[in-house]
Amino acid sequence: MRTIRFLQGLVLVCILMIPVLIIVFLKTFGTNHYDIPVLFQDGVENPFLECELNESGQHYIPEFLLTSQDNGQRGRQEMEGKITIVDFFFTSCPSICPVMSNEMERVNDAFRNEALVQIYSISIDPENDTPEVLKEYAERHNATPDKWFFLTGNKDEIYNLARCGFILPTIDGFGQPDDFVHSDKFILVDELGRIRGYYSGTNRDEVDRLILETKILLHGK
Repeated sequence: MRTIRFLQGLVLVCILMIPVLIIVFLKTFGTNHYDIPVLFQDGVENPFLECELNESGQHYIPEFLLTSQDNGQRGRQEMEGKITIVDFFFTSCPSICPVMSNEMERVNDAFRNEALVQIYSISIDPENDTPEVLKEYAERHNATPDKWFFLTGNKDEIYNLARCGFILPTIDGFGQPDDFVHSDKFILVDELGRIRGYYSGTNRDEVDRLILETKILLHGK
């Protein structure tokens, strides 16, 4: 009889311990660690010396100042303390830009009410993409005011910024839309001005990953 009661008690203890063991397991092994790398921690390769860069050490987005679709000034200073998603485009682009802008609409919608996330779409055809042209383009893509900024300015500054600041290939089309060459990448920049990732703006899955990793950075602040 004592043996039966002992076994019954042992079974009861084991049953009561199951939730405790589950909690211990989840706390120990159940946390997903999603690591978003900091890119260019050892500097940027510059074999042709076309960029003025630090020879070593963490690469940060350099100072710049451009004009928005509302004729405001926006640049590096306004990136401080915010997560910024950046792309380079032009409004008359006949190939990848319409797809990129449609995908960026999804990013805009995902963070419409999040003040610490902003978008910079920078024109590589500033001679044609005046603030007035950019404003019409922004309205066409339902850009949230004070969230999604379409930027224009000095062409040399923009091309240098693309190549040496955001580390992207950019080639001037000299007024011919078919001759402009630029990257399809969306760039994720953290609140310190460090590049955290590149994502194809023409690939829905890549843009989904950008949205996810932006949320992870945001909630890790």
